[in-house]
Amino acid sequence: MRQVRTSLQLGSLVLIVLCLLLLLDNKIRVLPNAIHNRLPAHHPGLVVTDVTITTCSSLNIFGTCKLDETKWHRIERDLYLGSGLLSKAYLHIERKKEEDLEANDAIIIDLKISRLNPANSQEVQGKESWEPRPGGIWIKRSTKRHGSDSSKTITGVDVLFGSDAVDPRPGWRVQEIALLLDTRADGREARLAVRRGPAAKIEKPTPRINQNGKFKIMQIADLHLSTGLGKCRDALPVGHNEGKCDADPRTLEFVEKMLDEEKPDFCVLSGDQVNGETAPDSQSAIFKIAEILKRRKTPYAAIFGNHDDEGDLDRAGTMAVMQDLPYSLSEAGPIDIDGVGNYFVEILGRGSTSHSALTLYLLDTHSYSPDERQFRGYDWLKPNQIDWFKKTSQGLKNKHKEYTHIHMNLAFIHIPLPEYRNPSGLKVVGNWSEPPTAPGFNSGFKDALVEEGVVLVSCGQYVHMLYIIFSY
Repeated sequence: MRQVRTSLQLGSLVLIVLCLLLLLDNKIRVLPNAIHNRLPAHHPGLVVTDVTITTCSSLNIFGTCKLDETKWHRIERDLYLGSGLLSKAYLHIERKKEEDLEANDAIIIDLKISRLNPANSQEVQGKESWEPRPGGIWIKRSTKRHGSDSSKTITGVDVLFGSDAVDPRPGWRVQEIALLLDTRADGREARLAVRRGPAAKIEKPTPRINQNGKFKIMQIADLHLSTGLGKCRDALPVGHNEGKCDADPRTLEFVEKMLDEEKPDFCVLSGDQVNGETAPDSQSAIFKIAEILKRRKTPYAAIFGNHDDEGDLDRAGTMAVMQDLPYSLSEAGPIDIDGVGNYFVEILGRGSTSHSALTLYLLDTHSYSPDERQFRGYDWLKPNQIDWFKKTSQGLKNKHKEYTHIHMNLAFIHIPLPEYRNPSGLKVVGNWSEPPTAPGFNSGFKDALVEEGVVLVSCGQYVHMLYIIFSY
């Protein structure tokens, strides 16, 4: 007992000291540069004081693409996306807390991409001179203290890829001209995104049944978005546009048409938003669908499929991007159960009620079978996920009973359940043109859904089919 008491006391002391250090460092810089430079590139309260690009070759064993880590933060994305054969290039950002700026420190107030000095353009005004940087970057700096809350000050710089690159993050704007690099871009050229002023606080929307008692949910499945325009596969009609087909613009054009026609109140992205094989920068791919939903102010939630983590980001990294975007209610979920993205979303009743009318359960069905010898194909929901679902559902039941109308539970997954093979011969409506890609192992999630009164479960994965199985 004495050892336990001593450990608790020491732990409490360390926690108190750490909190005091952080509070003191916020007022007076007491922590070393090495710690300050571990702050993320877009940390609030930072201003950008310089940017540059470093290039290195694998033939030069002494060459490096890294600069002094106590001064520079490197954006960990190869600007060539691996297409530079023997070369790589990285963007570096110098940034400081505004309160740490010294008298001679200059902050960036403007940034452009150009082969020529922007000062030659009549559109550009101002006393400060333009300074060249690699890649066609020109920066304008000032020693005047605009403050990080000023719309003039650049507080964040990021890298996106593709001629169709967009940035749904508030305050961010993609540069119209791509970086001028000495490599073949293949439609996936690097572009800078710049944020001015402080990071905007993103308020999470509260989905609610409409006053007419209706609520429309649109499921957007298997977009398979790429970095850049992408290439069409199995395009219809055959020979469309003489065989010239950019996949992502065509896919997103269709999605936008459906959104405008159906005007959903909520969207579920049910996995394979990203086509990992053709998305060496997953963030650029994700931003494309996020921008479309942001423009329409449509709340949404996302889960993952078997391709989402085959690019440069794993599931946790992808969810970290998605959950901080406008109108996104996506969550990573509990860290002590299998998968990323096991969570639920409550749709409140109409009016001002705080009671839930609909509960949407979203679960991660993983990717490929962990036991190909015995169960070929795709993975399945794990026992601890099913336990989490049942405990969560049971924990919400009493609260849901307070709703004055009929409360309903719905579930969304990516990989279909084995019951989608319809072994019981239930009524099927729709297009069933190929065998379901369900896992070979049945972990019993359908039984759990029935026990907890879920009235509908919908999956992704089917690229060429849309059908409903009715179970009474």
